[in-house]
Amino acid sequence: MRSFDYENIWRGLLEPEIVSLLTTIHEYRGKEALYMEAKQDALTQLMEIARIQSTDASNRIEGIFTSDERLRKIVMDKTSPSNRSESEIAGYRDVLATIHENYDYLPIKASSILQLHRDLYKFDGNSIGGQYKINDNDITEIDDKGKEFVRFHPVHAWETSESIDRLCEAYNSIIKKPYVDPLLIMPMFILDFLCIHPFSDGNGRMSRLLTLLLLYQNRYNVGKYISIEKVINNSRETYYEVLQECSIGWHEEQNVYLPFVRYMLGILVSAYRDFSSRVSLLSTRGLSKPEIIREVIKETIGTITKAEIMAKCPDISHITVQRALKELQETGEIIKIGGGRYTSYTWNREKQ
Repeated sequence: MRSFDYENIWRGLLEPEIVSLLTTIHEYRGKEALYMEAKQDALTQLMEIARIQSTDASNRIEGIFTSDERLRKIVMDKTSPSNRSESEIAGYRDVLATIHENYDYLPIKASSILQLHRDLYKFDGNSIGGQYKINDNDITEIDDKGKEFVRFHPVHAWETSESIDRLCEAYNSIIKKPYVDPLLIMPMFILDFLCIHPFSDGNGRMSRLLTLLLLYQNRYNVGKYISIEKVINNSRETYYEVLQECSIGWHEEQNVYLPFVRYMLGILVSAYRDFSSRVSLLSTRGLSKPEIIREVIKETIGTITKAEIMAKCPDISHITVQRALKELQETGEIIKIGGGRYTSYTWNREKQ
């Protein structure tokens, strides 16, 4: 059975690119406290948006979704789920809230993981919630010809309980060491959790919820304000590729962790950059929505697409963005580049 020997692995991850990513994240976290203190009231809006985006994105990765209107009502707890997909969305909403509000009281051990998984399925009427798998569950994939093949064999069902216990023990042991950066250990824990694949369903969603739990416990709070699940969903092909690469040789303890660690650190950097950008927009409170769109484009170096504008301003409607872009083009303040789905915009700096 796997030993989860993080003590002898983490130093080998300290390549220049990894060190650079760690440095960037640490710098952003240093600014995070200042943002939270200066913009505490305004950050509530970011939290509400992130809750909706996180619940949507993490479920969407697994093919679970509903309409935008229904999603918002479910996340805001203004309606009851009407089908299985919505039941699982409601479950994710509640587990996400539990982690946001109680992360310091959820120790990394089997009982906590089982409790969170139970709540993930509490609206589903499904007995699998809070129960380890009772049958082996191979991870399969369908190739270009439509043929299904086994991508990975997780641990056997009978090994699951002990494997999770050993995984949690290894994490809790190494995370206390003052010389170890938690940002290196967290992705390794998540990768090993996914390779164990302890549940018959919900492993991917649980891995993303556990990612938030580990981040919050180690005082990386960006996931409260920017949906890390959404950032992952936007790069899901790469996500699955690095998981595949890092699972090869896992049972023999010959697998590599570096690609997944690099990927997850990149996700965090992206989330922190987005957070910094959004906080800057909070200083524009009092401006009209078209004026905010104007500032977003003006502060962007290079080009920006309509989708990117809407991602930065999720509370502004598509129609408002479209109208503002038209008006800014007419006044000559922005330049439209390309056409169709390749359309982007840039600030007309020659007019300044």
